[in-house]
Amino acid sequence: MSITTESLKAIIEERLEATLVQVEDMSGGCGQAFAVIIVSPKFTGKNKLMRHRLVNNSLKEEIASIHAFTQKGYTPEEWKAQGGQ
Repeated sequence: MSITTESLKAIIEERLEATLVQVEDMSGGCGQAFAVIIVSPKFTGKNKLMRHRLVNNSLKEEIASIHAFTQKGYTPEEWKAQGGQ
């Protein structure tokens, strides 16, 4: 399965009900390393570890097919407090 920034963004938006998703291909275009920022109300009441587990479980298949995956997850309130739009 070949993953692109666009396909990964769409999958995250759908599965995590994300209000904002930023995906950066860190591999220079070969689709093997991604860094993502996810803003989702599903993160409310969850600590960092719980958020990572939620994302990892939701993207199990996709993460298994790439080399590196880093993530930052925020609630909409946290994102807004950091100056995000």
